[in-house]
Amino acid sequence: MGTMPTPEISALSYEEARDELVRVVAELEQGSTTLEESIALWERGEALARRCEEWLIGAKARLDAARAGVAAPGSTASAAATSAADTGAADSE
Repeated sequence: MGTMPTPEISALSYEEARDELVRVVAELEQGSTTLEESIALWERGEALARRCEEWLIGAKARLDAARAGVAAPGSTASAAATSAADTGAADSE
């Protein structure tokens, strides 16, 4: 994959991970790497694909939450809404 340093995958944005995954696939398709390099590229590609999937799952959760009218899990607005809902549920029992 050249001499460029490879950033930590967990620090990549969706777009960065996707673009690097495209480069990894192109390099593997060329077939000009050694077996060891190919294996390392394949492993990095798998990790990049998982990172992209994490971003997409997170984005879907945020969209689902927005559609439901609540903030995404982990945000303070979500915690406040959950707390208010719990209080309301307790009051109606």
